[in-house]
Amino acid sequence: MRETMSGLQGGGTVGVTDLIRAALPDLSESLARVARTVLQDPLAAAELSADQLATRSGASQASVTRFCKAIGLNSYQGLLLRIAQESGRYSGPWSITELSNDISPDDPLEKVLETVVTADLRSLEQARELLDLAAVERAAQAIAKARRVDLYGVGGSGAVANELEMRLFGIGVAARGWMEVHGAVTSASLLTTKDVAVGVSDSGATAETYEALQLAHDRGATTIAITRRTTSPLAVLADIQLTVSGFDTRFRAGSFASRHVQLLVADVLYVRVAQLGFDRASAAIALTSHLAASHSVSRKRSTRTPG
Repeated sequence: MRETMSGLQGGGTVGVTDLIRAALPDLSESLARVARTVLQDPLAAAELSADQLATRSGASQASVTRFCKAIGLNSYQGLLLRIAQESGRYSGPWSITELSNDISPDDPLEKVLETVVTADLRSLEQARELLDLAAVERAAQAIAKARRVDLYGVGGSGAVANELEMRLFGIGVAARGWMEVHGAVTSASLLTTKDVAVGVSDSGATAETYEALQLAHDRGATTIAITRRTTSPLAVLADIQLTVSGFDTRFRAGSFASRHVQLLVADVLYVRVAQLGFDRASAAIALTSHLAASHSVSRKRSTRTPG
């Protein structure tokens, strides 16, 4: 991670508090204490020496140094620089702390909209900066060559798996989404080394999704995980990890907060598969592009006579 003054003011680089929130689930307890102290009041933390931050966090100075490296910075001075940069980044009517935390029952709808939009934009920006494009490329290559593609997910993650299924199916990929565990494990048991299985789970610990992906892995299929945590069971199991996360707000935590980012990953993956199989995708789109229009309902004038 570069520790320069370029990028932040124009929105091209992820803010340091975004980096910390993204890394927090995977930090050890001592490093997490440092992270929470910084997030609680970044500007106050920037006034502290590394030793003072360690004392306030209940951690060692070595933990502060390891924390900086864990979020991609080379030094404690780099952390201070990034906090200083970020402090002037947002100029909206509410502060960065307010926008990244809660929506109260008395908040006006204007603030609700601002909070939700800001959280989603920050999530998408973080994904743009941190998504492992080499992993996306490997996943796309595997899907483009696959005899068959299974997609597993339940609940909110099931909606993302279903969306990716429809997109891939529409460009000629033999894709099938399984949102019900019995169908998922049955299909996974029939996969081969020529196939691909994709598991979608925000937590990476959903038992039904993990079980299906485990069976697909045991059958020799290439396995892909779309999840929030690199250390989650699903991510550890998968051959290819596509890890993304969103920013929580009250009423939109966990998988709700990550939905738009997961859909972004699905969209990028879909487009890359279409590129790799350009002739197949073009032919499939040409054969089906007229179908939606042919099933639209036109407004007809009433034939009833006035009573």
